[in-house]
Amino acid sequence: MSHYPDASDTGFAFRKSSHSGGNENCVEFALSLPHEVAVRDSKNPSGPAIAFSTAAHAAFITAVTAGEFDFGLL
Repeated sequence: MSHYPDASDTGFAFRKSSHSGGNENCVEFALSLPHEVAVRDSKNPSGPAIAFSTAAHAAFITAVTAGEFDFGLL
């Protein structure tokens, strides 16, 4: 995992998920790295970003899709 203190200085092309629905409370991601996916808070583009391996990111997305983080919250 990599940490970037100022995501706006990375030069990565961050984008919101197509599932965000225009909500401002989103996580943005960048596929700019060869073997990592960078993630940042859309409300704070000059804040920190974290980059995970593509395998870790894929496992996370698979778990979210499978509902592993659904705790009955609305």
